[in-house]
Amino acid sequence: MKIVSKTNIPEYPLLSRGKVRDIYAVGDDELLIVTTDRLSAFDVILPDAIPFKGAVLNQITLFWMERFKDLVPNHVVADRIELFPENLRAYADELEGRSVIVKKASPLPIECIVRGYITGSGWKDYKKTGKVSGHALPEGLLESQELPEPLFTPSTKAEIGAHDENITVDRAGELIGGDVLREVERISLEIYRQARNYARNCGIIIADTKFEFGIKGGQLLWIDEALTPDSSRFWPMDGYEPGHGQPSFDKQFVRDYLEEIGFNKQPPAPHLPPELVEKTSRTYMRIFEMLTGSKLKV
Repeated sequence: MKIVSKTNIPEYPLLSRGKVRDIYAVGDDELLIVTTDRLSAFDVILPDAIPFKGAVLNQITLFWMERFKDLVPNHVVADRIELFPENLRAYADELEGRSVIVKKASPLPIECIVRGYITGSGWKDYKKTGKVSGHALPEGLLESQELPEPLFTPSTKAEIGAHDENITVDRAGELIGGDVLREVERISLEIYRQARNYARNCGIIIADTKFEFGIKGGQLLWIDEALTPDSSRFWPMDGYEPGHGQPSFDKQFVRDYLEEIGFNKQPPAPHLPPELVEKTSRTYMRIFEMLTGSKLKV
């Protein structure tokens, strides 16, 4: 499988080149989403591609969306090259396994974050205020401790190079409307609970994750990526112990490395050591194999 850090498909208009995904217009109502091997951390794109990462993210997303299609419809139209428009087949080496054709929806202007464990920015907020996104939590929680119930803690969506901002549920309701908010909160929490229980049987703790939704023809659709190492914190169940940070089972160790070298979280980002690139690639592939029971075809 080819390493892809950037695509160029002149037959279709390029609408966006994001942190990870290149998005093209395919007619008026559909999009081609290509998940590249780019890696971002602290909302900054890193200069080093991670081999096979894009295929892992794309195929894990498809795995979860298929699993939960009865809970919420998703935006996927076609996920195999042979089902794509014929003029895309010339790009099979770049697109196979890492791309989808989807319905073009209007994204909601919030990220729907669910936290099952107290960690990351949620832990920092809790230590300062005893709350996370307006949710008052019990006193005496330990870092990485499982919460009594998963929390819905939305955030704003930042432009590339900027940082998302945690907001209260009430503020999210002001942005998208109360009825839509209640629906995405219900769906997000239910998907998280079911995915958390499934992942535990695979040896993985999903500490937190984020979901994105859009509206198409008045219908709510699950869009973007789903329960991937880029949109979630995955921890190994083996050795889990609250009271401190957990061993990384996603890209957290890249964040840790950048913190250690004093990265100021502003572009341009530094290059990663080759051994860290290789370790990150192996970790993405291992998570895929553990969750799906299949080996990634590379």
